[in-house]
Amino acid sequence: MINGVIIKELVTHTDERGFFRELFRFSEEFEKISVGQLSHSLVKENVIKAWHGHKKQSQWNYVVSGKIKVVLYDNRLKSSTYRETVEFLIGDDEKPRAYYFPPEVLHGYKCLKGPLHIIYVTSGVYDLSDEIRIPHDDPDVGYDWLAGPSIK
Repeated sequence: MINGVIIKELVTHTDERGFFRELFRFSEEFEKISVGQLSHSLVKENVIKAWHGHKKQSQWNYVVSGKIKVVLYDNRLKSSTYRETVEFLIGDDEKPRAYYFPPEVLHGYKCLKGPLHIIYVTSGVYDLSDEIRIPHDDPDVGYDWLAGPSIK
């Protein structure tokens, strides 16, 4: 696992009216992280969004509907997990989870079942100078997005 990454199992409370699911509780494991922005994105099936990260911001993601293969890549030169990747499936037909990644960890995903609705919570507001973007097929990362999910 990449240092600083959290994949959190979410608890769902269900009754005859529907369900309630708490996504982010910043008063516990993230009490020192400010919340700067809440965003919602719609992504079509088979779309790949990669690689993206932030120099200073951290980010929480939650899939509302759809299914994605998430890949995180540690781009931090001084990290003990530098250049490691972690991948996992997340979506409405999986166990409900949210995931967090710290600054300089790059993230990407491929929409396996869409349309995808995903919520992002970032520790700051959009700032172009904070953005890290590299192509999905960057040879330094060496990840094959076109291969099927290797997760069982």
